[in-house]
Amino acid sequence: MEVILKKDVQNIGEAGDIVNVKDGYARNYLFPQNFAELATKGAKENREKNLARIKAKQEKLHAEALETAKKIEELGTLEFSAKAGESGKLFGAITTKKLAEEIKAKTGIEIDRKTISLDAPINKLGKFNMQIKLTSKVKAQLGVNVTASEVLKEEIEEETSEEKAE
Repeated sequence: MEVILKKDVQNIGEAGDIVNVKDGYARNYLFPQNFAELATKGAKENREKNLARIKAKQEKLHAEALETAKKIEELGTLEFSAKAGESGKLFGAITTKKLAEEIKAKTGIEIDRKTISLDAPINKLGKFNMQIKLTSKVKAQLGVNVTASEVLKEEIEEETSEEKAE
């Protein structure tokens, strides 16, 4: 099925593109989410008329995303301290939600937690890398350093034997 994208869709195309997708994908996802419209003759003519406006809007968004990426990358590395066990494993984890909140606190820029991708889950002490996908073409890289606020003894085995005795 041939559709015209109204918004950028990951792995499919950008707003204004005419793409071929499977019928079910278009009917069940693209149309209900208002990401696309059927590529009829009238819709294609309308797209041609609005193409300059669409491209100008995309360029403006791209420029804003580049500026935002620059501000985020100026942070360098985010520092976190958390409770950890003797082996260096954290009690809990540093989530993408916490990362997004920290970025907002330091820069005032609101980042959707879903746009943050991590190399590995942050559940131990050390240095990690994260990537923030601002648009399909603009990504920001940022480091995360996790240190121990306090080191607690890991007493898991002792607790289970005490519970059995009771």
